[in-house]
Amino acid sequence: MHYSNFILLGLLTAGACSSVFAQETLNEAATDSNPTVISNEHKTSTIQAIKDLKHLTKNDLKVNANAAQPDEVKDPLQPLNRQIFLFNDALDRNLLKPVAIQYVAKVPVEVRSPYRQFRKNLGEPWNAVNQVIQGRPSRAAKTLGRFTVNTLTTLGFADPARRLGLSTEEENFGVTLGYYGVPSGPYVMLPFFGPSTFRDGFGLAADSFGRPQKYLLDDQDGIYWSSNVLQAVDARSQLLDIEESLKGDKYSMIRDFYLQRKAFQIAEKRGDANDISFINDADDNDESFSDEE
Repeated sequence: MHYSNFILLGLLTAGACSSVFAQETLNEAATDSNPTVISNEHKTSTIQAIKDLKHLTKNDLKVNANAAQPDEVKDPLQPLNRQIFLFNDALDRNLLKPVAIQYVAKVPVEVRSPYRQFRKNLGEPWNAVNQVIQGRPSRAAKTLGRFTVNTLTTLGFADPARRLGLSTEEENFGVTLGYYGVPSGPYVMLPFFGPSTFRDGFGLAADSFGRPQKYLLDDQDGIYWSSNVLQAVDARSQLLDIEESLKGDKYSMIRDFYLQRKAFQIAEKRGDANDISFINDADDNDESFSDEE
């Protein structure tokens, strides 16, 4: 079976399961409407989303998705993606966002910022590996220099390397594949992980093996997964101030922002970022819509 069929099968299963949870949230929200009507409409849309998958062709899976394309080109899985988005949104509103709010309220910024920098510093060796694969050894040497300076001086809890002109550059394997012209495939909304594409979903799996904590905490599953949960909460806390700007169709806004950001990252590494209009926030702020989120 072709790899894309496995991905579609996984999406089908995830969409069918996640729609059950999203269903409960829609019913709870139906205070001024007829709950029975909303329930039936949602069930119909879920069934139709699953049926629509059989109309996909190989050409649909070969697309190099970008924000400027029509929805049917960049997002042929949209009906199913929206079902998974409903699940993710329900999970966020009922669990992750409230925890993130308490995290910001109870944990001072003097603790949150060093923790964030520590995790970012742990990712520098994998950044360097991707830069070597991209054929940019001088950039990789700069990244390893950052890692060495920050680790030796502050154990990675601060960023003195920046004052030495050693800036960070966010990397992941999905971007590396894009650097070599591998098409992204259609946009997909992954359960728990959020926005992605076929290419970036594969890259996400590869990135999981490039994290030092996977090996440092090899025999400490409890600590390893706890650290991942804390990372998710911290990443979500960084979106609290900007989520109010998402008006209208939040699904479409998140999708197009994600695709535009990925296109900019790849173009920047190729040296043709001037052709793409985008605000580069990778160095200074958060890891909004992070692939690890």
